[in-house]
Amino acid sequence: MEDQITVRLPAPLGRTLRRMSRRLGRRPSAVVRMALEAFLQGAPTTGKPAERVEHLIGSLASGVPDLAERHREYVLARLKHGR
Repeated sequence: MEDQITVRLPAPLGRTLRRMSRRLGRRPSAVVRMALEAFLQGAPTTGKPAERVEHLIGSLASGVPDLAERHREYVLARLKHGR
């Protein structure tokens, strides 16, 4: 290994880590490396939250043609009717 770090864990997280390492039959350090690698590969690390979901904007159809203009009215009507 080239790099080494020391991490302090809250007791509950340490217990969970030890349980998982026993279940997987691996050392706790190997489980931490696996978790860190999965996090770093899957987590977007740049951009604002809106930029990270930009590809979803406009991807759903509500069936309500003026929802953007009258959204407040629609929300209030739903709340009034208990939905």
